[in-house]
Amino acid sequence: MRRPSATTAFYALEFLLSIPAFVVIAVYLVREVGLDPLQLILIGTVMEAAVFVFEIPTGVFADTYGRKLSIVVSILLQGVAWSLVGLVPHFIPILIAWALWGFGYTFMSGAYEAWITDEVGSDEVGPVFVRGERLGYAGALVGLGLGVSVAAYDLSLSVVLAGALTVAVGLLALVAMPETGYRRRQPGEERPKVGELVATAREGARFARRTPIILLLLATTFFAGAASEAFDRLREAHFIRDVGLPQLGSLDPVVWFGIFGVASMVVGLVGTTVLLRHFERATRGGMARLLFVLTGVLAAGWMVFALAGNLALAVGALLVAGLARSLVGPLYMTWLNQQITDSSVRATVISISGQADAIGQTAGGPVLGVIGNVLGIRAALVAAAFVLTPALALYGRAMRHGGKEPELEQLPAPTS
Repeated sequence: MRRPSATTAFYALEFLLSIPAFVVIAVYLVREVGLDPLQLILIGTVMEAAVFVFEIPTGVFADTYGRKLSIVVSILLQGVAWSLVGLVPHFIPILIAWALWGFGYTFMSGAYEAWITDEVGSDEVGPVFVRGERLGYAGALVGLGLGVSVAAYDLSLSVVLAGALTVAVGLLALVAMPETGYRRRQPGEERPKVGELVATAREGARFARRTPIILLLLATTFFAGAASEAFDRLREAHFIRDVGLPQLGSLDPVVWFGIFGVASMVVGLVGTTVLLRHFERATRGGMARLLFVLTGVLAAGWMVFALAGNLALAVGALLVAGLARSLVGPLYMTWLNQQITDSSVRATVISISGQADAIGQTAGGPVLGVIGNVLGIRAALVAAAFVLTPALALYGRAMRHGGKEPELEQLPAPTS
């Protein structure tokens, strides 16, 4: 079988993996399982705890044994976990399934971005990330239609089918994904298996520590992770319990969230099209400015969404915040990849970034969940918007220095 090019495979994965609709599973957790704000946050916290524990080991696995294998394992585990959530509608089993999803996700985090970067080159990967984001929106649009249609008959069935589709994508990736940019160690370079893994982890950590701008990016990821957990777990519950949704059939929340999702996808497609035009001439300083502006818009959007007293204002704020957040992703990943000059530790360094996000979500999530239970969902979302502001300050610092860290670069590099 002739395999497609790496960019074609990447675009196909972006489209297919975006089809499972998270808004359907969020409504399922609130309406059918009946989780409260703290429980909604806790399932995310358990997932992020799994990410925290396994992010770097699985990144090292990808750098040591190959990115394709790591990605396939990840997709299969995520699909199984998602199906379990739909099959067993109870808090503890869902908690366990979400931890399995987080464990599976770590095999892809770092490996996925490292794979496509090594296939096309770090100087060319920026537009590929953005085009992939656009195809992800297209896949999500298809998924919303399918998910809402199935959910109109059975909410849990829509979740199970999303998991089955994800497993099918994993099997397709096993057969069709190319991997030409990754180079395993030659026979003379091999170490004992455990020693090889430890050495890769040490080299990746040392590289990150001696690259100051990567340290700054890791710090922004921590605060963004701490802020995002409340928004990710509570936004649907905020609509259902605080803002209110007009009656629209017997499954009104699913239908409404499908409508919101379609609007978000259309806005995102337009936004990524505009962003793509800037990549050809974007400098490190230019990326810092864009990230500063987008992070500011994101924080403001979350704040307005939290305080909105009517549906129109809440939806408008949600669309603005969602667009800003979706644009931050490819910009951040492009900038980070440009700093990783040693391809042999690329997945490990990106996984360290993922671990910073997991630490932020694990640390901030339960606190915001308690705020949601005690003071209400609005209060938790307002607090989340404030938690994001240190990331805004860090991007401002990078912007003032032209995307560099000149003060830290003058310090001696760590020796271990």
